[in-house]
Amino acid sequence: MKTLLYTLCISLFIFSCKNANLDIPQDQLEKVLSEYGQQNPETKVVIHTSMGDIHAELFKDTPLHRANFIRMVKGGHFDDCTFYRVISSFMIQGGDVKKVHYSFLIPRETKPEYIHQYGSLAMAHYDEGNPNNNSSPSEFYIVRGRRFLNEDLDELRSKYPPNQIEIFEKLGGAPNLDGRYTVFGRVTKGMEVVEKISEVRTYGEDMPEQKITFSVELK
Repeated sequence: MKTLLYTLCISLFIFSCKNANLDIPQDQLEKVLSEYGQQNPETKVVIHTSMGDIHAELFKDTPLHRANFIRMVKGGHFDDCTFYRVISSFMIQGGDVKKVHYSFLIPRETKPEYIHQYGSLAMAHYDEGNPNNNSSPSEFYIVRGRRFLNEDLDELRSKYPPNQIEIFEKLGGAPNLDGRYTVFGRVTKGMEVVEKISEVRTYGEDMPEQKITFSVELK
């Protein structure tokens, strides 16, 4: 029993130290992540979930978000997480169930070409006290969205070019999030897993009844 308790304490200490090392002073954020991004150019990850694997590609032209995500992967933050919020026609969200709170936010890197379409990978954020819509460093979501038809599609035509309208019509998405949340990647394989996760039964504030675990590794 003492051996087990000792091992548990050591494990918690190592985890705590590992995640503490991931924090960045906000005034040094862009310098730290820019340098890290240059030294760590990876763009492909695999999200291993208890319901299957999801492969994703990170965009190079959202450099701070890409660098931060790779840093979180290599630093072990995503070693044992859960998807704690799922909405069938919207998205699945996870990444911060360990309640590790970092003191920094990632500056928004929204781009008009990166819309919240089916399969988009984006970072979440809190609205209160965050007027610039800067991103959480540890909470991400994958868009399932819904298809837009008829009058709903007509409303989008004043905001989006024809090629993006076609995406919302044929694949679907969540355009209400565009411009406010940074899309920094896309799923390249495994959207059937995202769909399966998004359809599990939920309770309360969209929390899954079953525990859906995941870890992330570089591909």
